[in-house]
Amino acid sequence: MLERGIVEKVIAVNRKARHDYFLEEFIEAGLELTGTEIKSVRKGHVQFKEAYVDFIGNEAFIRDMHIAQYDHGNIFNHEETRLRKLLLHRHEIVKLRRAVSVKGYTVVPTRMYLKNGLAKLEIALA
Repeated sequence: MLERGIVEKVIAVNRKARHDYFLEEFIEAGLELTGTEIKSVRKGHVQFKEAYVDFIGNEAFIRDMHIAQYDHGNIFNHEETRLRKLLLHRHEIVKLRRAVSVKGYTVVPTRMYLKNGLAKLEIALA
């Protein structure tokens, strides 16, 4: 349930993940995006059919998430499927990494939304 004063706008939903996997635990993560990426996200040009979360060092990244190039971008426009850092607490990263390595789970994105103007990604253990 949303608290008073929080505005949420759903950008994209990964229906394939709900169909292909048994989703157990959902976590909200922030995304480290460039200027043209957030403009494209606000327009709704996001797909994450084949996207998944990968762990490098002590950080979590999302791979293969497609954010279309911004129409009015210039030479500094972003790559469409680049590696993007997820903003999570350390204990959340440790917990997810342990589930992936020990229990054989995978972590997939289920939903992207704007929460008070910030891009958020809902990820789930699958």
